Formats: sequence, structure tokens, C-alpha cells
Amino acid sequence: MNKNSSPQYRPCVGLMVINHQGLIFVGRRIGIEGGGASQADVYAWQMPQGGIDDDEDISSAGLRELVEETGIVSVELLTQSRDWLRYDLPGGMATRWKGRYVGQAQMWLALRFYGSDDEINLNYSGHAEFSDWRWVSAEQVINGVVPFKRAVYQSVIAEFTDRIVPQI
Repeated sequence: MNKNSSPQYRPCVGLMVINHQGLIFVGRRIGIEGGGASQADVYAWQMPQGGIDDDEDISSAGLRELVEETGIVSVELLTQSRDWLRYDLPGGMATRWKGRYVGQAQMWLALRFYGSDDEINLNYSGHAEFSDWRWVSAEQVINGVVPFKRAVYQSVIAEFTDRIVPQI
């Protein structure tokens, strides 16, 4: 599928950033967090992702989005997902795109992070999308994402499972 073959889904790139311990970067979405153990808090965590501009290839878009959302530049591209993965936005959430899209079609990149944690800057672009971040296991990634993205995350983790390993 090319990014323009399905106009009802916004073309997007997702980023699985894996550190040397085999843990995955997740950020807490701004505007979703609450004050405790509410359902919004539980499902506030996700991997970085973002739209692909018309003049960008998938890798360029992914690296741009990663820097904008996290400040991370010290990564090595490990692999790209075989297929586009889609999810539909529930209920009225699709209104943010004024009816142009019902959800997102995502190509995923697995990236090895080789920098230090002080490189991470959630306000790098001046328009933070995350209020907090952490390194977590694959199981925690799946348990922390909103339910409508869970099947995509399960597919990504299954496909990249051989990359989610500690590095010596």
C-alpha cells in the first residue's frame, strides 16, 4: 500500500525506540493524563508517532517526528514493518481532522537508542506532545496504550520481537 491509496486513513509513521536494556520508550500524552489511577492515566502512554508529509519518505518522517517529540537523535534504524497497520479513531475523535480521516495507517520503524537519557527533551520543538516518559517492557507498552490502538501495538511488538533484546 502506498501512503495515498487509502484516503480515509491519515498516513503516519510509528516509532519503537529500544534502549540497550531492551526496553521501549513511551511518553504520556498531554491532555490524557489525570490525577491518579483513572482509566485515562492507565491508557495515557504511547510510542512516538506522527504524520508523513507529502514530500517525505517514511524514514525521514520518522526521524523528524522522533526529534520533534522527544529530542532523540542518537538512534540507528533496525527495521521497518512489512505492512501498513491501521486503527480507527473511536466516536468523535476523528473530528480533529474535519472528517478527512477515520483513523491512521501507520508504517512502523524499530530504532536502537544508543544515546544517554539526558538527550531526551520532551519540549525540544516547543510544542510538547508528552508530559512524561519512561522505558518499559513490551508487555507494559501494550497495557499502557489506549484500547483502540492495542491491536496495532500487539502486531508491532510481535513483528519486532527479535529486536527487543538487551545489547551487551
